[in-house]
Amino acid sequence: MAASPKVSSVSAIRRASAARIPRFRLSNPMTPPNTPNTSPSPASAPAASAKQSDADLADATILLVDDNEQNLELLQAYLEELPCKLVLARDGDEALKAVEQTHPDLVLLDIMMPRMSGFQVCSRLKASPATRDIPVVMVTALNEVSDVERAVDCGADDFLTKPVHRVELLTRTRSFIRLRHLRTQLNSTLAELRSLKEHRQ
Repeated sequence: MAASPKVSSVSAIRRASAARIPRFRLSNPMTPPNTPNTSPSPASAPAASAKQSDADLADATILLVDDNEQNLELLQAYLEELPCKLVLARDGDEALKAVEQTHPDLVLLDIMMPRMSGFQVCSRLKASPATRDIPVVMVTALNEVSDVERAVDCGADDFLTKPVHRVELLTRTRSFIRLRHLRTQLNSTLAELRSLKEHRQ
């Protein structure tokens, strides 16, 4: 039995109307709008943290001793990110005078120099009560065991091998300066305690 013409025409109208009605996709009302990410990136966060943690090094002085101008420039470039004062010396005599004038918190000392070697400079610093507590790090290209033993006998606190690696240099520099500051604070506290004890007696 054939469908009536009226029913067929109604179905056609409904299909045409549905085709003309645009379909919209509703966005999730709970989805927040796109906003810029203001949090620090993983790469920049450690750098910002390191700069903030280096604030306690602002009063420190580092003496760089090397007869090679390029080596001095390289050490300077590596250490510039620290808030420390950098003092330069180009031989052993200059180094001893600089120590007397500036009282550095750390000495980075080359071994092979004219007039006075790094071994001799280190020996003099460690022999004097006024300077023996200053950390001395030998910066050298020498790899012989005898050279290392001689540096230890002179009182060297540590070694850096040329070519110097930036991260290693910065890490040891931070450690030695903070250790010196702690030792200075400890000595000051002990002196105060001794003074109080004497007054009580």
